[in-house]
Amino acid sequence: MHVGGVDKFAGLWDPEPGWLNTASYGLPPRPAWEALQAVLSDWRVGATSWEPWDESTTRSRESFARMVGADVRDVFVGSTVSAALVPIAAALPDGAKVLTDDVEFTSNVFPWKVHEDRGIEVVGVPGDQLVASIRPGVDLVAVSAVQSSTGVVLDLPAVVAASKEIGALVVIDASQALGWLPLTVDGVDALIAHTYKWLMSPRGATLGYLSPRLQERCRPMAAGWYAGQDVHGSYYGTRMDLADGARRFDQSPAWFCFVGAAPALELVEEIGIETINRHNVDLANEFRAGLGLPPSISAIVSTNLPGAEDAFAAAGIRAAVRDGKLRASFHIYSTRADVHQALTALKPLLNS
Repeated sequence: MHVGGVDKFAGLWDPEPGWLNTASYGLPPRPAWEALQAVLSDWRVGATSWEPWDESTTRSRESFARMVGADVRDVFVGSTVSAALVPIAAALPDGAKVLTDDVEFTSNVFPWKVHEDRGIEVVGVPGDQLVASIRPGVDLVAVSAVQSSTGVVLDLPAVVAASKEIGALVVIDASQALGWLPLTVDGVDALIAHTYKWLMSPRGATLGYLSPRLQERCRPMAAGWYAGQDVHGSYYGTRMDLADGARRFDQSPAWFCFVGAAPALELVEEIGIETINRHNVDLANEFRAGLGLPPSISAIVSTNLPGAEDAFAAAGIRAAVRDGKLRASFHIYSTRADVHQALTALKPLLNS
């Protein structure tokens, strides 16, 4: 049984019972799966050119823009979060200070740290101290909207307000948030999300927002034919005419990844992120209550319960262990039956 008003969409997924690991990767809805199978069949026999496949890149870009309240001209496509951060990191002046969470996923840490040889300083603080640590001297705040290891949801308005006071840039990794947590780019300089988790797409389709002021500061370090103003006129030669707006930061897309991404993103829009949020958080809180934990606003539950990993494995439940803690994540295809199955598996540990 589902909760949160998603019943009419439940038949679009075919999860094996006990999948509680969307924070590792999401399961494709049937429209995305079928679209991908169709183009793979075409690819196998050479039935078409690549241009129809690439229409999915445009659809994905437009869907992402609508989700986060961005102008589509400020949205770029790529392959990974870390690669998307390269031009931003390269634009930081020598000696700049980057503030992050001390458990931040390294795709939003290493792109800054590789510039330590020119004085870039990366400082990690506990998440509950992040906002208070946004003080003069910080040039850029790089943090996840939802932490991968703990599931903690960032107070994004507070981060934006504190950063605005000192003129610091705000760069958000939304990979563990977009698809279930309502987000907008208001006050943010960059918001980047890989789509293979909560947006339930093939790995290799990343989308990002760059504010106009940040676009002006950055050099398109990965510019290629796809970043050209006229894509089809940018195949050969030494003349370069890059696209206006964020499209000049495009990386040439992995076509099939975006073929799967476009219908998945559009389905998330159709269902509504608010609806998905209610469903996910309700299930996560039901699981939390069964563990004796207080309620939360996150779809990810992280807890230190010795023996949980083995208990889940024995019961056929797929979750994850991150930073030594059990991590269970609940998405639109998760059900109350999944919650009860998980709690039943853990019951002997809770009573010991």
